[in-house]
Amino acid sequence: MTAADLRGVTAAEPGIATAATATLADWIHEMCSAAMPSEVAHQVRRLVIDYLAAAVVGAGTEVAQGVRAVVAQMYPGDRARIIGGGRASAAGAALANGTAAHALDIDDGYTPGSVHPSAATLPAIFAVADQADPDTLVRAIATAVEVTCRIARAGHPATREAGFHNTALAGVLGAAAGVSVVLGSDRETIASALGVAASHAGGLFEFLGSGAEVKRLHAGKAARDGLLSAYLARHGVSGPATALEGHDGYFHAFAGDRWRPADLLDGLGQQWALRDTYVKVYPCCRHLHSAVDAVLELRASHDIDPARVTEIRVETYAVAAAHAHTRTDSLIDAQMSMPYAIAASLLNGQLGLTEFTAAQRNRHDAAALASRVRIGTDPALDDRYPRERPARVTISRSGLPDLCREVAQPRGEPARPLTDAELEAKFHVLAGPILGERRAARTVAAAWSFEDPDMMLADLADRHEGDDR
Repeated sequence: MTAADLRGVTAAEPGIATAATATLADWIHEMCSAAMPSEVAHQVRRLVIDYLAAAVVGAGTEVAQGVRAVVAQMYPGDRARIIGGGRASAAGAALANGTAAHALDIDDGYTPGSVHPSAATLPAIFAVADQADPDTLVRAIATAVEVTCRIARAGHPATREAGFHNTALAGVLGAAAGVSVVLGSDRETIASALGVAASHAGGLFEFLGSGAEVKRLHAGKAARDGLLSAYLARHGVSGPATALEGHDGYFHAFAGDRWRPADLLDGLGQQWALRDTYVKVYPCCRHLHSAVDAVLELRASHDIDPARVTEIRVETYAVAAAHAHTRTDSLIDAQMSMPYAIAASLLNGQLGLTEFTAAQRNRHDAAALASRVRIGTDPALDDRYPRERPARVTISRSGLPDLCREVAQPRGEPARPLTDAELEAKFHVLAGPILGERRAARTVAAAWSFEDPDMMLADLADRHEGDDR
């Protein structure tokens, strides 16, 4: 199936489509007591480690601190822990921790749905972790991430083309599903929770190239609103039973009825989308990663003098090509800019958090090199998205042959996965300087065992730079 097929499919399977919400609610209810396959339970632990790494380092950002200040005023309480800052009500903690996890764009994602599932869902589940035993929490996380991935992929790329950010859009339904598992809700209540959550769905992509930090809030908003939706349904607030597939439902409103019921429902509980989530190795938009991989691979294989580079051409899929702005006044602009990411990678031989500091963003040589990056859409590559995230990079140099590298999938995708050891190394790189290595090691060990999630989070509730208690 080509990208054109994906964009053009309308829900033409009425027997399936008209029962979408009910079918999904039935499966979520089954997950309240289902036995978890060992490979899925293992993947849940990987998701937790990656989520915590992103949230710990993200908690120190200005936007996360601002959200915590609002939470302290508007959501006071001691129900749930805030990573990097004490306690709040469950809704407040979900908002704060979801924002922190997405604050540096280093959290996990799912390519077929172009969505960040863990940052939008795990904060909601951990906010009510006192309501369930560890096994139930594992089932809840698996459910939340699976629902988010499936809803996102069923409507993508039509949802993105309509201007919506799938993390906020689909994440709120996933969070509602996961919290419903924690609560042990019945089928009717779960269907209502999905209906209430669908009315909370939203999140515009207009932040792209604008410098606006609201994108960071999208994950926290989804976690908070999904949690509230599950509780509202639990207390008798009803949502429409056809919230997803209805005439004025989610897929009509956000995807213009261009969605694929099979991507939502086929293989539920058997073919786990969550096992195909990716781990980020660069703190920037995922659409930039294949091009960055190509540049770093070329740099590692050839002696490239940036001063002799006359042009860098990037051919990729249309969604990625839209990230062509060169403005890097703000962190988010740099993280969304393919020209800047390519320039910084070529200059430094790496692309970590350091490359996105203000000092690095303001380098004259980086700006000059970014201005020589040309980005275009290749129809053949576009047809491969969202199954892949392909990019072809050609570096032209004065008096020297062109260098070219094509990357089909960036590092961290299921086709190029990070091992458990590499995932742990990412945690230590991001969280180690903040927690201290002993606390960081304790956190990783606690996530793998998952015997006492509250104690795991307790180590993260206060921010002490380099504290090795």
